Amino acid sequence: MGSYVKLAKRAVETEMPIMVQIQELVRGAKNAVSLAQGVVYWQPPKQALNKVKELVWEPSISRYGADEGIPELREALTQKLQKENKLVKSSVMVTAGANQAFVNLVLALCDAGDSVVMFAPYYFNAYMSFQMTGVTNILVGPGNPETLHPDAEVMFITFGVELQGGVICCDRRKSMSMAADNIRVFEKEIYEIDVHLQKNWLERTLSEAKPVPKVVTVVNPGNPSGTYIPDPLLKRISDLCREAGSWLIVDNTYEYFMYDGLKHSCIEGDHVVNIFSFSKAYGMMGWRVGYIAYPSGVEGFQTQLLKIQDNIPICASILSQHLALYSLEMGPEWVTEQVKDLVKNRDVILEALSPLGEGAVKGGEGAIYLWAKLPEQYVDDDKVVRWLATRHGVIVIPGGACGCPGHLRISFGGLTENDCKAAAERLRRGLEDLVSNGIVQ
Repeated sequence: MGSYVKLAKRAVETEMPIMVQIQELVRGAKNAVSLAQGVVYWQPPKQALNKVKELVWEPSISRYGADEGIPELREALTQKLQKENKLVKSSVMVTAGANQAFVNLVLALCDAGDSVVMFAPYYFNAYMSFQMTGVTNILVGPGNPETLHPDAEVMFITFGVELQGGVICCDRRKSMSMAADNIRVFEKEIYEIDVHLQKNWLERTLSEAKPVPKVVTVVNPGNPSGTYIPDPLLKRISDLCREAGSWLIVDNTYEYFMYDGLKHSCIEGDHVVNIFSFSKAYGMMGWRVGYIAYPSGVEGFQTQLLKIQDNIPICASILSQHLALYSLEMGPEWVTEQVKDLVKNRDVILEALSPLGEGAVKGGEGAIYLWAKLPEQYVDDDKVVRWLATRHGVIVIPGGACGCPGHLRISFGGLTENDCKAAAERLRRGLEDLVSNGIVQ
């Protein structure tokens, strides 16, 4: 009897978690340093940890809590969502991390055989969540090659005519993150403008795919891209989803991880669900606390989420929820104070990636990632990753795990500044070796 005969087809056909493979690589590569996993180097606030220590012997900590989360945490999160995220019509469910939040939503919103939309490079765990729940029609859209933004922008061609009647502009293609009726052209010599709109990939897919995709999902700022979807573009994606009757799931795990003056914002609607996490912001990766902000006005949504929640974790760890509450009391300023130091790490890693050449590296606007394109001959990025680990002692993520072979995802959040410098030096030497000599064992 074959090994897989009695195993679920959904599980067998789900891709192997890349982080499990990376952990095996870490164990096998002697003294290697990791720029792979999406983690931060800090722990939760000391004040919060000290408060939690006092709760260990409380009987309620060892019992089940409310499925949707302890009331005091949910109340604090509701206030946070209203004040910081401007989400005023959303209800809260606390989950055992953002990944579990996403699985809850897939189970609540999708049936086996439904189609869904993601954009490459995509978050590998989200892709796997669709696979293992029977959502096999995963439509992967392209990102803008310059910005890595989802292909959902308004595309148009303009033709201009000079005052004397001679043609001065022809077949000039532009991309704008705004509605067509907001387009303005300011050129003194042009007196007549014809604008020809072209449908972007998302618009074509949502209008032409049958049946209409049930869910569109994005991570903002991006994992693995490290880029930020501007507000007008996020609104455009939301509008397209609403018009098509599709749900939009936005993963805001890295909401506080914004650089160079950029500001994060959320979008709300009866078709929009937002996911948040304590893992990165408060250094609570192992404590497993995330939450869903779902539209309060959608009849039956809460009931379906509760069914799913009760059959997976029942509730997130009670002790972890109290730590989340106490961490939240420190305010967003505590998080931004930690995050600002990551700019040094980002810049060090950017320099280390310079051997790949101009234009090869994207991201670094938000989250904790840089996204790098390998030289054309290295489509097998998994081979490059293993070679960097064994020969140069530095570990990164292959882009193929995110739907983009020939790329690398590099995380700059998990190491202190000095350790990051040491890892960056290994990475720089490895890439110089790769570009100059190729993969030589």
